[in-house]
Amino acid sequence: MTDPKLLTYLEGFISPERKNRFLEILEKRTKFVTVAIEDVFQFHNTSAIIRSCEVFGIQEAHVIENRFGKRLDKNIAMGAQQWVDVHRYDVSKDCLASLKEDGYQIIATTPHIDSCLLENFQISTKLALFFGTEKEGLSNEVVQAADGFLKIPMVGFTESLNVSVSAAILLQVLTEKLRKSKFSWQLTEKEKLEKRLDWTKKSIKSVEEILKRYHS
Repeated sequence: MTDPKLLTYLEGFISPERKNRFLEILEKRTKFVTVAIEDVFQFHNTSAIIRSCEVFGIQEAHVIENRFGKRLDKNIAMGAQQWVDVHRYDVSKDCLASLKEDGYQIIATTPHIDSCLLENFQISTKLALFFGTEKEGLSNEVVQAADGFLKIPMVGFTESLNVSVSAAILLQVLTEKLRKSKFSWQLTEKEKLEKRLDWTKKSIKSVEEILKRYHS
């Protein structure tokens, strides 16, 4: 449980402008839409997707690292991983089970299946967008578990976009739709407090020493 007194104490170590920026950003943050990245090979693609999550207000991302190991490059993400909660999984099965348990609709993003076009897609519940590796796309396991399929309409000779570009386009459109909807898409007050405390801690140098003094 977040300690409001600790939050107030720590906010004394950051500028009022930074505190207000946190408050402003948290009003537009959501967990209603999340992203899952399955075995994306290129460091920069995974990191760029996390960056897009941060830019478009997605608070959580899920990274499946079955084949290629850790796929986040802090230089490409430009610090976005500090502000987005990244959950890591060794296998797709665990990620799928966790998201389904939390009530997410699994949406596989692929141009190769009879997918719903982005312009026609309607948000009906919490959704998790799955993005696959650059060449092969999503695994059969994810495709079989998916509740729906989504693609970006294309009119050129090339039949696919870079995975990080696809993620940015989808997130921009879907978050715009979400914010115009009647869903309760914002973080709860408890979640906002938790993130304020987390982000404030990350903004303070020598925060561990300051916490020791507070608790002593």
